[in-house]
Amino acid sequence: MTSSFGFDISGVAVGRGRLFLIGGPCVIESEAHARKMADAIQRITSDLGVPYIFKASYDKANRTSIKSFRGPGLVEGCRILRAIGESNGLPVLTDVHTAVDCPIVAEAVDVLQIPAFLCRQTDLLIAAAETGRAINVKKGQFVSPWDMKHAVEKIRESGNERVSLCERGASFGYNNLVVDMRALPIMRGFAPVVFDGTHSVQTPSAGNGVSGGQPEFIPVLTRAAVAAGVDGVFLEVHDNPAEAKSDGANALHLDRLKGVLEQLLAVHAAVQ
Repeated sequence: MTSSFGFDISGVAVGRGRLFLIGGPCVIESEAHARKMADAIQRITSDLGVPYIFKASYDKANRTSIKSFRGPGLVEGCRILRAIGESNGLPVLTDVHTAVDCPIVAEAVDVLQIPAFLCRQTDLLIAAAETGRAINVKKGQFVSPWDMKHAVEKIRESGNERVSLCERGASFGYNNLVVDMRALPIMRGFAPVVFDGTHSVQTPSAGNGVSGGQPEFIPVLTRAAVAAGVDGVFLEVHDNPAEAKSDGANALHLDRLKGVLEQLLAVHAAVQ
């Protein structure tokens, strides 16, 4: 099912009826690890014919604890992301947290992602839009799906039509998230929609300074989201989640990625 708001990202069609993947580790742990993950995921998606956008963060600016690992920082992180995109021939996505970073990051990647906590930050949305890069806005855990139309309007009225929205669960009491599947068709009424199957199973700040998660539910929720008609899936993937430096508790193990994608492709074919 195509979207009237479809667009392209370096060869990946968004909202044009073909399911795509945004995937990679939560944060750049090292250049070697980021490259290893990009290579491994690209092999799997290539074998399955799934269009693929690599993702990793250069700075996790909203970690629970001040002691948590944040990443290599803006300059080194952008160098690594640009190098992976060029060597692998992949479009690349990363988070931006401040307006001043947007033009710098836009020189290195294809998609600027607005973190959920910042989805209403007008100056950030405008600065990201003005780079001309595609924008993926995470829906805040505290925001209704219909109110995300305003984030889309801020970007489009800044001259950028290439915007998608990403569902990642809504706050359900303390340290818990729930996914309301009604949000997916609602938001798809004004932009292509990506479902984040890994942050949606997170238990925020539930682990004494770190977030926990229930990764066993990743396949269940992603299948449901694809059945509901989303345009793409976002998955944080790691080869050793137990040792991941960020969000390992809710990451999908690399060994499970192929099986999950095969299920999603089957569901997508059935509902097309």
